[in-house]
Amino acid sequence: MKFMKLGSNPDTFQDDGNEVSIVESELVSDITVRIGTTKFYLHKFPLLSKCARFQKLIPTTGDENIEIHIHDIPGGAKAFEICAKFCYGMIVTLNAYNVIAARCAAEYLEMNETVDKGNLIYKIDVFLSSSIFRSWKDSIIVLGTTKAHLPWAEDLKLVSHCIDSVASKASIDVSKVEWSYTYNRKKLPTENGHDSPWNGVKQQQFVPKDWWVEDLTDLDIDAYKQVITAIKGKGMVPKDVIGEAIKAYTYKKLPSLSKVSMIHGDAKVRAMLVTITCLLPSEKGSVSCSFLLKLLKATNLLKCGEMCRKELMKRIARQLEEASVSDLLIPTVDGDTTVYDIDLILSIVEEFVRQDSKNAQKHNGGEVSDHVSASSASMITVAKIVDGYLAEVAKDPNIPVYKFFSLAETVSGNSRPVHDGLYRAIDIYLKEHPSLGKSDKKRLCALMDCKKLSPDACAHAVQNERLPLRIVVQVLYHEQTRASAAATIRADSIGIGSYESSRSGATTNTEDEWDGVMAVEDLSLSKTTKLDKCDTAGMDAEKNHTGNKGASGRAKGGATPKKVLGKVMSSKGQTGERSSSDSSDSAILLRQEHPKRTPARSTTKSAAA
Repeated sequence: MKFMKLGSNPDTFQDDGNEVSIVESELVSDITVRIGTTKFYLHKFPLLSKCARFQKLIPTTGDENIEIHIHDIPGGAKAFEICAKFCYGMIVTLNAYNVIAARCAAEYLEMNETVDKGNLIYKIDVFLSSSIFRSWKDSIIVLGTTKAHLPWAEDLKLVSHCIDSVASKASIDVSKVEWSYTYNRKKLPTENGHDSPWNGVKQQQFVPKDWWVEDLTDLDIDAYKQVITAIKGKGMVPKDVIGEAIKAYTYKKLPSLSKVSMIHGDAKVRAMLVTITCLLPSEKGSVSCSFLLKLLKATNLLKCGEMCRKELMKRIARQLEEASVSDLLIPTVDGDTTVYDIDLILSIVEEFVRQDSKNAQKHNGGEVSDHVSASSASMITVAKIVDGYLAEVAKDPNIPVYKFFSLAETVSGNSRPVHDGLYRAIDIYLKEHPSLGKSDKKRLCALMDCKKLSPDACAHAVQNERLPLRIVVQVLYHEQTRASAAATIRADSIGIGSYESSRSGATTNTEDEWDGVMAVEDLSLSKTTKLDKCDTAGMDAEKNHTGNKGASGRAKGGATPKKVLGKVMSSKGQTGERSSSDSSDSAILLRQEHPKRTPARSTTKSAAA
């Protein structure tokens, strides 16, 4: 720390412990100066020789002892004592902690060059410019002390000089940083290399880009705001480094922000959160989405205002693909029966969809095609995050079905290449809400595309008694169609058999074997299940496949669906869960037990005979 000593005479100020300071001298004190509750027994001549203000307050005639009351001097009794000692020529030590108070008090007492050359104001200004403002840490300390001496420090431009000093040093090229700084943070990913020795001499230690971040966390929010604004204005520091600085400052001042338990604050904390939100760089990715969501959680619980809330939601929506499900679990405010604020997340997802659609329209048809691909990729990622969030909030028995449905349908089905996550969320919701009406169940399940369920999800769905029978039938149909297609591809790839063997294999199906294949046809033609109709020509083409293809198709999709459906129907019949519409689906099972002979099959059998 830099310091300056003034004067050469011994310090003869004596404090008796009762807020009384006396100057030991052969001369009797002829003036008493009261600063607050502290009395100083001094002499007129030293004060008059340095302070223009005392020249106005002390009468020029009369030798009697006078008493002067000063109640508004900046810095109080301690700052006045420094000025008084300077008037006596006593040794005074100035440093970063007391120099601002002394400078403001000297201005108050008018200790300028018109009274005496080399007066206190001049000496302090030289000390500030030549020493304090050239030091990184002293500049920060001095800036922190200015708050106690407002508005004097601002009027004297001491605050602006401090801010410019700190901001200029933070914006300097890291290769020119030669002063000490506090750094206990992890370096950025690109800064984890180690300096290698050259010609046996170790190179200069590597300085990280965010070397200045920790030292600024000691400032109060007002001074910090001014410094960050000045750093932004210089335009030399990357936005992600500024964002990292704001994040570090927030965690230093509000350590509970990163914990599960939420902070409890007053108007001061609310004002700090609003200021931090306003300081965030506008560029996407300058701060993490996780940090933004923590800020939103705090501002939501502390009710920091709608403007602050909307600004954070807009920023979060721009990089929602970076979020995690745990970060999205924001508790509701008082008065809501649900555990998590699903309306808040719905608004964020809607904003994300709007921004993504706007970006896609802006770049569609242009030369920039990579952005469209990135936008689609981010939409797919957000769909996975939303499905994971739905699975968590589905455990809350107080979540209304319309809120669950609204959030689920906000992300289009095309953004979900696989519907396993959505199926899991719906299944959890059905499990936690057993009294849900049949129409609501069907509405929820209609969000799923059975063709986009994985084999494992299909295996689970066909045995899931919570699902409507209509959905189970659809899953079985699409699973058998997928199995038949896979068998066809395998047979085509190995090229087994000839046209004659294929014809022979196709015409030797037994009546029982055809029952399994006809189950698919009956499922597709059933009006009650409202499934997609199978093309009769497609069935004829399937009969002309090789014997291996027919055998594989029967193995994958033959009697298994009929057995599973029988179990599901039996289970639903026993539990009394079948709806009126589900009963119409049972007609499929009857047709599977007594399949009709199609003309194409009869012709094939006679040809085989």
